[in-house]
Amino acid sequence: MKKALFEGSSVAIVTPFKNGAIDYNKFKELIEFHVANGTAAITVAGTTGESSTLSDKEHIELIGKCVEFVNGRIKVIAGTGSNETDHAIFLSKAAVDVGADGLLVVTPYYNKTSQHGLIKHYLQVADSVCAPIILYSVPSRTGMSISVESLKILSEHPNINGLKDANSDFEKLLATFAACGDNLNIWSGNDTEIVPMMALGAKGVISVWANIAPLEVAELTNACMEGNYKKAAKMQIDAYELVRALFIETNPMPIKAAMNMMGYNIGEPRMPLCELIPQNEEYLKEILRKYNLLK
Repeated sequence: MKKALFEGSSVAIVTPFKNGAIDYNKFKELIEFHVANGTAAITVAGTTGESSTLSDKEHIELIGKCVEFVNGRIKVIAGTGSNETDHAIFLSKAAVDVGADGLLVVTPYYNKTSQHGLIKHYLQVADSVCAPIILYSVPSRTGMSISVESLKILSEHPNINGLKDANSDFEKLLATFAACGDNLNIWSGNDTEIVPMMALGAKGVISVWANIAPLEVAELTNACMEGNYKKAAKMQIDAYELVRALFIETNPMPIKAAMNMMGYNIGEPRMPLCELIPQNEEYLKEILRKYNLLK
């Protein structure tokens, strides 16, 4: 049985920018906000953190600053995935060197390897570091998914701690639990699916929504862990319209827009990510007002 790297809510934290550079003063403020509001782990330099637009120097420095600012109070999980295996190994080793507690490694994207290649890729990364790894399957962004058979093989590696599952395929999720058992911890990768996934045995969520509602997402996951699924389901349903609005365009454009509307002043995404089109910006404002999130 593998102890989960974390249980509850991990925020897939945004990367704030100012004048084209990472705004570390604002980043520290965001981390303090999450530590104070029940977030169990910070997932840094992932998709929501715009890792694909960071240089290697920025990527590693951002992880190091996250570790420094968190100062051991909660877990730090570093996004270190790449579509080139040696690059993923380089980032993974660097993240461990600067103190990350664990790694989030997305499936290789664009080149779309075979399942055999995917297994070899992950095993090489896992063999290269002494740190728990969370596999990340998000076919809507990468064009490929990790099969149940591959997950079964990968779950036998001692450094592979779990899976962030953003497949929205509950039959496959059931098959994964049946095949891997306690060898693979699973976290929801979609904010709309936290409760049903935790009801099946998931350990929590790596959340975009938590950027603006850390206390609520922590409370929802805690309710699940306590077996109070009636409370958790009501929270999930009540938040549905808000959560969907946070994905009205490609993540993280809407969450960054929402945070700026709410006064967090985190700057714009890096190109080619950009501001929302006007009608979507107005819709997002309307939803934030409906949820009493605008002053």
